[in-house]
Amino acid sequence: MFADPRRGVKPLSLWQRPNVHTEVNVAEPALKGRRALVTGANSGIGAEVARALARAGAQVVVNYRSRPDDAAAVVADIEQEGGRALALQADVSAPGQVAAMFEFMDRQLHGIDILVNNAGVQNPASVLDLELGDFERVLDVNLRGPFLCAQEAARRMVPQGAGVILNISSVHEHIPHARYAHYCASKGGLKMLMKTFALELASRGVRVNNIAPGAIATRMNRDWLHTPERQQQVAAKIPAGRVGEPEEIADAAVFLASDAARYITGTTLFVDGGMTLYQNFAAD
Repeated sequence: MFADPRRGVKPLSLWQRPNVHTEVNVAEPALKGRRALVTGANSGIGAEVARALARAGAQVVVNYRSRPDDAAAVVADIEQEGGRALALQADVSAPGQVAAMFEFMDRQLHGIDILVNNAGVQNPASVLDLELGDFERVLDVNLRGPFLCAQEAARRMVPQGAGVILNISSVHEHIPHARYAHYCASKGGLKMLMKTFALELASRGVRVNNIAPGAIATRMNRDWLHTPERQQQVAAKIPAGRVGEPEEIADAAVFLASDAARYITGTTLFVDGGMTLYQNFAAD
């Protein structure tokens, strides 16, 4: 055991470990009493994450930008299963609306324990034809939005000494995709944003991680997976042999938000059926 000259104190030896054992009541929901916000939660992955967090015991705010009826349907699903949820409209790329959204959390739920940055957009275009406005819109929603929301959440989580921030990223934070330069850039940026937040906040009790879905059957991907034949072509390039479901991303989110993942921060959990094992997957 060596003294740390930077601090003037002795660190713990290998055998002087802090008590990290957490008593788990298996009969109690993993997220009982937690307060959660899921952005872009009125469809697809976001909707399933909201439902799954609620089933695990969390109170959930279902954020949406458009299609309020879809958000109301998610809230109704949660309430029908005995959970608690509220819908809230906000554009995550607009600083004023993000600030108002977290003020709503303060008033209605008295804070936040779990943030899931899920809202995202994409529109394919080759690098030769990609318009600057489209490039900026994708980065505004997919990267600026998570930064604004994570910053607001962290400012509330740090004083309470606990919190979880999850970003729904993509396998394209790791592998490129032809005709999606702006989308890949946003997800690559989100990877480093997550790591920097995690580095700064780990000692303050706040965990920050990404979940990187592969090919998932969602509304966002319906143009890409537009026919059964196309789905078969895609599945043939996935080691697991199939396209994933939104519920599988939601299960990962519940795990990472729970105390079962209390020693996990600053990393990406790939939920992709092994897609990243095939580096040429997105070449066409």
